Amino acid sequence: MKIYTKTGDKGETSLFGGKRISKADLKIDTYGTVDELNAYIGLVKDVCTDAEQKANLLLIQEQLFTIGAHLASPEGKKNTFFAEINPSEIENLEKQIDLMNQDLEELRSFILPGGHVHVSYCHLARTVCRRTERLCVALAQNEAVNELIIKYLNRLSDYLFVLARKLAKDLRVDEIKWLPKKD
Repeated sequence: MKIYTKTGDKGETSLFGGKRISKADLKIDTYGTVDELNAYIGLVKDVCTDAEQKANLLLIQEQLFTIGAHLASPEGKKNTFFAEINPSEIENLEKQIDLMNQDLEELRSFILPGGHVHVSYCHLARTVCRRTERLCVALAQNEAVNELIIKYLNRLSDYLFVLARKLAKDLRVDEIKWLPKKD
């Protein structure tokens, strides 16, 4: 099988099932951004040294692939080739957030991204996750989007924020607190 098909050379692509739509369509932007997020999660996973964190990040990547597949299906057509989005995946993220938070100082100010390249990778993934969530919300204004996808992405951005804080602690780097300047 060749990697190039030439079928997209005129600015269209196929959804699952073969329906052709413009590559500029919000649907394509949305699941393309899920793919971008997945790449950033892979980067975060690659720099993690904790085996449990790596395993959790791999599960997240798999879930994002499933989310992308559902978003790549035509509206109203259920994609039975992939598993349904499961609320237990959201609960797992919440459990991981709670576990990491137990080991962290209470948050008393906004945190600026940075301090260590691994922490910055997490923040990059978090911001792409937020963009992905916004695109899903925009898509949901035009067509049916499983509400669990939006909920999962919302929780994932929280997970990535807390993971960034946990990595900062594990790497023994100071979090960069944002302190607003007063005139």
